[in-house]
Amino acid sequence: MTDKADPQDARVGFQELKSLLKTIYMNNRTSSETADILAENCAGCERDGALSHGIFRMSGYVDSLQSGWVDGLTVPDVARFGPSFIRIDARNGFAQRALASADQLIRRTVGETGIAIVAIRNSHHFSALWPDVEPFAVAGYLAITAVNGLANVVPHGGRLAVYGTNPIAFAVPVHNAQPLVVDQATSVMANGEVRLHAQANKPVPAGTGVDREGNPTTDPHAILAGGALNTFGGYKGSSIALLVEILAGAVTGGQFSFENDFTSFPGAQTPKAGQLLIVVDPNWGGSTNFGSRLAFLCAQLLNAGQDRLPGARRLTNRAAAELSGIPITMNDLQRLRTLAGEGS
Repeated sequence: MTDKADPQDARVGFQELKSLLKTIYMNNRTSSETADILAENCAGCERDGALSHGIFRMSGYVDSLQSGWVDGLTVPDVARFGPSFIRIDARNGFAQRALASADQLIRRTVGETGIAIVAIRNSHHFSALWPDVEPFAVAGYLAITAVNGLANVVPHGGRLAVYGTNPIAFAVPVHNAQPLVVDQATSVMANGEVRLHAQANKPVPAGTGVDREGNPTTDPHAILAGGALNTFGGYKGSSIALLVEILAGAVTGGQFSFENDFTSFPGAQTPKAGQLLIVVDPNWGGSTNFGSRLAFLCAQLLNAGQDRLPGARRLTNRAAAELSGIPITMNDLQRLRTLAGEGS
């Protein structure tokens, strides 16, 4: 821990934070391998400034594990069907562990056929999606993924939640640059962002969601207390949320967002969802100069007046954290140490 000029704030190194988070997971019936994967993921989100999916989520992970809703000890079942289709049964474990267990098979499949389609079911995804796709772009592949979750989004024109926030993400390699990575919910706002607004007693923008009666509201507490979010872009965003529900909830053999039922597991927060991942070698069959073409496209976006590329802020935060550590309040650091059993 360094840079304690402000008594309310601290800075921690990535490995220090990861080690602390891993201990918390392992203290709550999570295998060492799964704990390592989840800790890397959560610490990476905090480092990159994706705060709604960083340490803010730890109490939700812990409560879900303690409730028995999710199994932190299970080992996923991975099977390849045909040349390019991989199915994974996460067996009620975390999606990140399921994906990691198939990583080498996915890469081998792409090398052999140019494409891998990965369908994960019976999994819990409680994080951002960019960590799932960025590593494939680093390797020169195009990757796209979609996840459904807990029903907390109304379809356009509806009054009851049917969809999850149903995020979609993709990553592509760019010549002489970091990969271009896009990660967004199909709801107006991610559920974690609504929870952060509620925590700060800060209203959300008009059009974000509805209360339990289906009336428009800017009160994040009303959205979380039986209300729901709206999809972005009206009926167009609603159609994309529907597509994600089909890909992640049906193609995978998993369940739809509205089928999640936490009733018998008090405190559970992680939605039991499905995830579809597609990884493509864009140069399969002969070089298409894909990375150079993407660099040309990115330059044109900036020349057109776009102030920054998607994901640029994360990369800036990552570089800053690598230099001076990850900023964290002393209260949050103490909370994590308490969860890890380190005392005061």
